[in-house]
Amino acid sequence: METRTPVFEEFDPERDCDCPGCVHWRRVLPHSTTGRHPAAARALIVAAAASTTLAVGHPAPALATPHTLDRPGVPAGDEPASPQGGQAPLHGPGGRPAKPGTVRTPATTRAEIIRRAKKWVAAKVPYSMYRYWSDGYRQDCSGFVSMAWNLPGNEWTGSLDQYGVRIPREDLQPGDILLFHNPADPEKGSHVVIFGGWTDYTRTYYVAYESTRPHARRLVTPYAYWSHSDRYLAYRYKGLTGGATGTRPDTGQQGDPPGSGQPVTAEPEEPQRPQVPQAPQKPQAPQRAAPYPGRAYFGPGAHNKHVTQLGRMLVARGAGRYYAQGPGPRWTDADRGATRAFQLAQGWRGPDADGLPGPQTWTLLATGKGKDVQAAGAAGAGAHQAPASHGVPGYPGRAMFRPGANNKYVTQLGRQLVKKGFGKHYRTGPGPRWGEADRRGVEAFQRAQGWRGGAADGCPGPETWRRLFS
Repeated sequence: METRTPVFEEFDPERDCDCPGCVHWRRVLPHSTTGRHPAAARALIVAAAASTTLAVGHPAPALATPHTLDRPGVPAGDEPASPQGGQAPLHGPGGRPAKPGTVRTPATTRAEIIRRAKKWVAAKVPYSMYRYWSDGYRQDCSGFVSMAWNLPGNEWTGSLDQYGVRIPREDLQPGDILLFHNPADPEKGSHVVIFGGWTDYTRTYYVAYESTRPHARRLVTPYAYWSHSDRYLAYRYKGLTGGATGTRPDTGQQGDPPGSGQPVTAEPEEPQRPQVPQAPQKPQAPQRAAPYPGRAYFGPGAHNKHVTQLGRMLVARGAGRYYAQGPGPRWTDADRGATRAFQLAQGWRGPDADGLPGPQTWTLLATGKGKDVQAAGAAGAGAHQAPASHGVPGYPGRAMFRPGANNKYVTQLGRQLVKKGFGKHYRTGPGPRWGEADRRGVEAFQRAQGWRGGAADGCPGPETWRRLFS
């Protein structure tokens, strides 16, 4: 007897879908990547495949349940784990020979650099350190940059710097590169990406164009990179024309931050602003209040533009001390603490000051009405308290462990890593500033749990925190 076994190929909606249904499911199950959008159901392709009925008494083996990623959206596989080839002429060794000892920098613009990079991303050019694409460039990270910069040959991370000039992080603009060359072992860690623009004014994430396994991609990436972050250097192409700005900031829908839901808009030319205001600022009441988007857009797992808007309004009303890195689209405990402080400042108590913005809270913020958060009084009553995480108190949220973070939770994490036997990467002992030693210690702990790929990225999520402190 035969049965017809359905084979499913499911197409998920984009992670930046902002419809109420997707927002709801991201909030209820923030780590789930399963599509629940109506379009996903319509896109479900069911193919019938004939299979032999299992014999009675022989149950089908249970499917292994993968570990839920602490940072959904992070691509599987170690980062970057993409070795590269050396210097070579176009189309490889058999191509047109390059003239030794010469450095030619053909003129190009920022717009052309990004356009060429997007062309490889759209074609999903497969990663390879031995193969060459139809345009003559090697299909690895340095070949990708050589192509985007329109260089006369294929360079590698050890030679790309001679085609650019060093620039500080604050000057990064689309078309520049972030380069890490490891001279001791070039195939261990060496990597290069094209900078596409900052995701927001906090400048902790940026759009990266790169060639890595399995193919060329565009992905929002923590500054400066997932690994060896402190060893990346910024360079600007010497042959750049068209002025310092060159092209409009890069924008797009794909490649959101891990676990993201809302599209990001790079803002590379926005001037630097203080991340945490030192004193309350009386806001200017807008002429027209922004409409309240609904309760579903706020709370654990939420990731959308309304969270960023809420945070900025709260900072303007004196709640900036709750943010270590500035408001962003991902809902964190900082947003809840700041919201609760504002609610307490209005004299609300109990469920009326639960830290989740309702219509009245939103209206007061959007119109500039109500009382501001006071520097001392509100801090005592509504100070930020990290909630329990699966029975373990104190998980403060992912925002506390981003590149550039400096807070007590990083120290607390580091001390626990040492206590658990994962402190070998520290040279001077754990401290409050998040660094590569912290990330590598967390990664080692995650791998000890049997996790691999994006689940062992070195950034502590709720489950990592629970296991580390349990």
